[in-house]
Amino acid sequence: MTASFSLAGKCAVITAGAAGIGFAIARAFVAAGARVHLCDVDDAALAGALDALRRDGDADGGRADVSRPAEVRALFEAAAARFGGRLDVLVNNAGIGGPTGPIETLDPAEWQRTLDVNLTGMFHCLQRAVPLIKAGGGGAIINLSSAAGKFGFPLRTPYAASKFGVIGLTETLAIELGPANIRVNAILPGVVAGARQDRVLAAKARARGVSVETQRAEALARVSMRTMVEADDIARAAVYLASDAGRYVSGERLSVGGNVEGLS
Repeated sequence: MTASFSLAGKCAVITAGAAGIGFAIARAFVAAGARVHLCDVDDAALAGALDALRRDGDADGGRADVSRPAEVRALFEAAAARFGGRLDVLVNNAGIGGPTGPIETLDPAEWQRTLDVNLTGMFHCLQRAVPLIKAGGGGAIINLSSAAGKFGFPLRTPYAASKFGVIGLTETLAIELGPANIRVNAILPGVVAGARQDRVLAAKARARGVSVETQRAEALARVSMRTMVEADDIARAAVYLASDAGRYVSGERLSVGGNVEGLS
């Protein structure tokens, strides 16, 4: 019998779900039948995302900065109240690009902020989500890493360090939580088209003293399929990992990027 990609009846929390990859995942989850609870730090974007999602399904959420434990606690208390104390899926999507430049020029506060959001923020969410998922008999945790969690990324040290950390977190928790029937996986997006990627390419081009066009061409030259991917491609992978089709997939690094060979 073919396993289903349906998420009907599943309850999910998605961080940074108001735009980009997070919104694409939320939209795909709602389309697959899930009830979703979002957070974001952009109030206007969150309101717009919820309006759009509610036209197609069951969605709610609130403001939360995942680097702030009190805000994370409030997020999960609201989700638990809405879902009747259960949770099936956590999508740890929140992340920032961090500073670009040689290591000796970086502001320590920017280094710390990048790790606080990209890695410690996942820790805060996991501490709140895992008891709820355990109480329901199991589920899925999906952590967003990056191709920069697989390859060195010159001039992007804080980002790469945080995304390598996500891989260690994912693989360790897959072992720790497997006996509780909780699957833990990481998605590693490649070069994802959109405003955020445009900002990253522009910052890298400035730091290297090259044009944005040159930086873009060099980035895509290290992708086997010579293409960017779309946020919806990442969302489809997340639906798979959250669904019964991925019921025995855990501890994996799922790269979605046309085979990124390295980063420049």
